[in-house]
Amino acid sequence: MSQTNGRPAANGPLSGFRVIDLTINVLGPLATQHLGDLGAEVIKIEEPGGDYTRHVGPARSPAMGAFFLNLNRNKKSVVLNLKEPEARDHLMALVATADVFVHSMRASAARRLGIDYQQIQAVNPRIVYAWAGGFRPGSSLAEAPAFDDVIQARCGLSGMIGRVTGRPGYLPTVLADKFCGNALASAIGMALLWRERTGEGQEVHVPMLDSMVALNMPEHLWGATLREPEQGVGYLRMFTPNRRPYATRDGHIAVMANNDAQYRRLYDAIGKPDLATDPRFAITANRARNIDILYGIVAEAVALRTTAEWNDLFAQADIPHGPVYDLADLLTDPYLDEVGFFREMDHPTEGSVVAMDITTSFSASPGRIRSLAPRLGEHTEEILAAASSRDDTE
Repeated sequence: MSQTNGRPAANGPLSGFRVIDLTINVLGPLATQHLGDLGAEVIKIEEPGGDYTRHVGPARSPAMGAFFLNLNRNKKSVVLNLKEPEARDHLMALVATADVFVHSMRASAARRLGIDYQQIQAVNPRIVYAWAGGFRPGSSLAEAPAFDDVIQARCGLSGMIGRVTGRPGYLPTVLADKFCGNALASAIGMALLWRERTGEGQEVHVPMLDSMVALNMPEHLWGATLREPEQGVGYLRMFTPNRRPYATRDGHIAVMANNDAQYRRLYDAIGKPDLATDPRFAITANRARNIDILYGIVAEAVALRTTAEWNDLFAQADIPHGPVYDLADLLTDPYLDEVGFFREMDHPTEGSVVAMDITTSFSASPGRIRSLAPRLGEHTEEILAAASSRDDTE
């Protein structure tokens, strides 16, 4: 790693690490974009047609769709057809220089291409080899295909939606892909920490279904936690019909109290202080059993004032609350504008684009957006020539 006065250069905590990225779609590219945002050099290996998401969404140039732009900044694009022996040789030359190797294909596909862990480790024993799939390696479903909708259904999310609405559905976002992408990036960081301490590389795998069940179940395992099935499964507050943004006189508002003190302030704010002494609503355990009734009472009260009035009242009472936005509203939100979350930037070929800010801050080694998403194969010649030059000198 590059050093400055004994410390890594302040260009993100992963500055100096090289990542070979063979991922496509959402999960893997999101993970490797996080690594790039935090300083790693990410070399995205693409087949001649490029990542599928290059062709999704509005675009000013071919293969530069908006979907792709939001998942592939801080990366360099190298085109290799790994079915060709020469391309695999180029890949292995890059592997020899890398710290991390990431893919999101099934194990059998990686073996066919000659890029499973054993073959990559043989070239670079210190490498962190990371991948994600639908299910755990070695399981009966290890080779089953899986995409976000399938995992949302199988992990219980679709059923939870059905429990509330009467009909199973999907969240209108690829939550499984994005959550597991974050999990993969985190796991890679921890594996790099282990390697820096011990010198030992390793294989890292994130199974989507297991990860999403683990995300869903901490509050919802409920009675099954104690092996008391009669208590049911599912945190009841999540399924009450009255758990929704409250209608005001002129719109909607989100408000939620959590502990006893917040609830007392909420009761005062809505003009019902007597609720604090009502046995059904005075303490947490009783509120949990009567939460739908309580939410209904709050809904009736909130309907009597405007959204602006409630914003002022809840702010004065220090009660968690917020506006109800659609996606377009986010582009003009005062807070997001204040922190510079949406940043207008100039892309070398695509012109002015809007990029989202890096959300994790580091006081000593902040990440930054060094480059926007690359054109297909933009860095092929540069990267392969450098790898070839390195081979010639060894």
